[in-house]
Amino acid sequence: MEIGGFGTILCMQTGLICSLDMMDPEDPFLLVPDKMKSQMDLETALQDSAKALDLFLNNRFSDALDLLRPWRSQSMYHAVGYSSMLAMQAGMTFEPKDVEKAMTALKESLQTCQMFRKKTTMVEAITEMFYKQPADNLTEEEMHAELCYAEALLQKAALTFLDESMISFIKGGMKIRNSFLIYKECDVMSTMAKNQSDQMSTQTHFRSGVNMGIGSFNLYLSLLPSKVLRLLEWMGFSGDREVGLSQLREGAASNSLRSILSTLCLLMYHLYISVILGTGEANLEESDFLLEPYIEKFPNGALILFYQARIALLKGNFEFAQKKFLECIAAQQEWRQIHHLCYWELMWSYSFQQDWLEAYQYADLLCKESKWSQAVYVFQKASILSMMPEEEVKKTGENVEQLFRQVESLRLRIAGKSIPTEKFAAKKAQRYSAATPVTLVIPAVEMIYVWNGFTIIGKRPELTESILVTIEKAEEQLKNDPNPSEYHVDDQCMVQMLKGLCLRHLGHLDQAQLCFTHVISSENRIKHDCYLVPYSMYELGLLYKQQGDLGKATTTIENAKLNYKGYSMESRLHFRIHAALNTMGTSVAKLPPHRTSA
Repeated sequence: MEIGGFGTILCMQTGLICSLDMMDPEDPFLLVPDKMKSQMDLETALQDSAKALDLFLNNRFSDALDLLRPWRSQSMYHAVGYSSMLAMQAGMTFEPKDVEKAMTALKESLQTCQMFRKKTTMVEAITEMFYKQPADNLTEEEMHAELCYAEALLQKAALTFLDESMISFIKGGMKIRNSFLIYKECDVMSTMAKNQSDQMSTQTHFRSGVNMGIGSFNLYLSLLPSKVLRLLEWMGFSGDREVGLSQLREGAASNSLRSILSTLCLLMYHLYISVILGTGEANLEESDFLLEPYIEKFPNGALILFYQARIALLKGNFEFAQKKFLECIAAQQEWRQIHHLCYWELMWSYSFQQDWLEAYQYADLLCKESKWSQAVYVFQKASILSMMPEEEVKKTGENVEQLFRQVESLRLRIAGKSIPTEKFAAKKAQRYSAATPVTLVIPAVEMIYVWNGFTIIGKRPELTESILVTIEKAEEQLKNDPNPSEYHVDDQCMVQMLKGLCLRHLGHLDQAQLCFTHVISSENRIKHDCYLVPYSMYELGLLYKQQGDLGKATTTIENAKLNYKGYSMESRLHFRIHAALNTMGTSVAKLPPHRTSA
């Protein structure tokens, strides 16, 4: 439901959103008569949804949609299940037709859910602005309608962000806020229902939905820097990491329809968010525990195989990960978007091993098949080709310079803003637009760092040593360059930072410290890659943490946060700094982790 200016009343006390503007197509506002309500009861709807979810996890995507489709206009759970699957597909393809189809389905889901929400007259809506009505006056069906409405609204908001306009961005933000308010009220209702002697039969399903909503909001908002989080808390949001983890763990442990959804939220956090936007210290033990029952139940499920492979990758067992990613690809052919996720992971897995030809094959497939971020894919492919011997590049038929020149034209924008990684790639690729192109130095290794890949490679000492050899060769070539370009100092500092990372993961902390301090001391000589100084300062802080000097670590990392502005990927570093500082109070210095089995 969208905000409609003067014609809108937000009844925040109840979490129910009532509108005086009947023109909003997402808000039928109780104009649907009782006779249009479904004859399907709530228990049967939940059972059908569970069957559809099982079909989905067994790679029978069309069968799952076929089961839900006939009842989607008459049953809230059929509607939300159907639209959720289409929304997931749209999020993976970025195809306009898929996005439009998903948006239509979500709009219909909101209308279906609205049929079952508590009817509130205009007088009641105005009264509830001043006098809070008890949340326990909703029926079991009305409570589930609130929950389903919040889920559909949140998904519609996520797809709204794919539109490039600022208006759509604002609308998406308002939908998210409305969704959170409803989840909060559902939490109150769930607590009341739990304390009643005559608990409703679907309480477990309802509670797990609340767990997922409240948990995911708290967990993911907790990732935001404190300044942003304080603003969001003032707007009514909450971002408590421990609350988020606790809620999602409760939801994952419940034997309910949404158990798998809470599990997937936790896996996404542990296996992606904490790696890319955190310090890289993923909770692999919990991830294994969460996934184990689904491996037994859905051994050939594409999503399960994918996460099984991702866990192996983060453990440093690249060979087993590659095997599982290939099994995931072979498991189904209907949703090729899952193949693209595997191509991305396989590209990195082979890059970590410096098997550049294999890495190129998967980067090339991404360029040809996926629309997620063509600028990043093309830059990544060109970067990988730059690591290969010239004769091997010729065999591919690729022109590296032309690929780099394409990057700028392929960039996407969200709400008129550039995507940080694409902006970084385009800036690096600018070297090839000059009349006399200046070659990038080990760009694929630099991109490994951008995606925090050194925290993964560091678990394989022999591969870390191999990467270090590559870096030192580049270091020697720069040192002996008879005609240094305007990028010379930048390239030298980038190489020193990457060298310091390898040395730190190998336990050579004094040598690593020299590398990081060299970059920091070169601040006034760096012309283009200004990100190198704050990032090196952050890495130096992590080195101090590894040595056990938490005071010095905190001061150094805070300096990186406070004293540098306007550099590439600034927000990404702020996320990592926020995560690092949050761990300082309980951290114990650790040696580089050893490789563990999958």
